[in-house]
Amino acid sequence: MKTDTTKQSGTVVNTRMKSLFVAQDKKPVTLREINLARLTPFQRGLLVTDGTVTRFIEAYTFDPVEVVLVQQKRKTLPSDHQWLQLPAGEEVISRQVTLQTHPKQEASPIIHTYADSLIVVQRLPKSIVNGLESDKKGLGGLLRCSGLETRRELLWCGIETLTDLPIAIAHLEGKTFISRAYLVYAAHEPLMLINEKFPF
Repeated sequence: MKTDTTKQSGTVVNTRMKSLFVAQDKKPVTLREINLARLTPFQRGLLVTDGTVTRFIEAYTFDPVEVVLVQQKRKTLPSDHQWLQLPAGEEVISRQVTLQTHPKQEASPIIHTYADSLIVVQRLPKSIVNGLESDKKGLGGLLRCSGLETRRELLWCGIETLTDLPIAIAHLEGKTFISRAYLVYAAHEPLMLINEKFPF
């Protein structure tokens, strides 16, 4: 009986990679399972990196990454938030950005990442909160420059089709993306929940 080695290796890769995501069984119903063996090494690297995605993309492409603010606003949580460990009524910052490069041979920028974040204002140093509106480094750069000691915890990953996007990136609606979600912690408290989406 012939063994399907491709299928077997895919199962091994899926098991190893998904062991890194602590809440894979709690992923949103809108996310479909990923066959990780079919992703490129670059895509798998994006999924599991626990450093800044900006640096990872720059190292891979040899192009500087531009952080483009799509939308940012303060809002009040309508209900208790399990992952941020916040009760209803607390204020958070909702922030959406894209990470893009401008290769010389391309007329238009290439979007590598769309990130949608919920940020706990009261748990951040004021320098970071101020920098969210004025700095172009992105969240990773702001955290690094602040000197705040943080750690990341990967929650889940999957494949999704984007919908209900801000007007500035409405052209991405209907396209398929690889998604991951993770928490950023400091002093054992979650600072932010980040959903990153990479073009598939």
